[in-house]
Amino acid sequence: MSSNGKVFVIDDDDVVRDSLKALLEIRGYDVVEFESGDQFLTSHADLSGSCLIVDVHMPGMTGLDLLAVLRQRREVTPAILITGRRDALIEVQAATLDNVELLDKPVAHDALFSMLKRMIAVGR
Repeated sequence: MSSNGKVFVIDDDDVVRDSLKALLEIRGYDVVEFESGDQFLTSHADLSGSCLIVDVHMPGMTGLDLLAVLRQRREVTPAILITGRRDALIEVQAATLDNVELLDKPVAHDALFSMLKRMIAVGR
């Protein structure tokens, strides 16, 4: 099966990471997982043509912090922020970042795949 694109899943919750990886791989995506923003940043991953799925609420570096670091580095890889606790501040912060979508947990599969298709097209 050919790849629909590369997706980096960054979430501190093992169950969420494993579930997203299985779901995405079934749909033909290449998936690489990280348990923290710091771990992702130290990996020096090739982000070309990819999309990030990033948990907003992680200990240490939050998902928004991670995206801010990437934007400071002039890396504008498309990202889907996932959160179980959406609030106005998160919505405002996410809206200030280019190529970022916000999705609530539990993740609706149809919405996720629609966003992924659009975001990977932006990254290519």
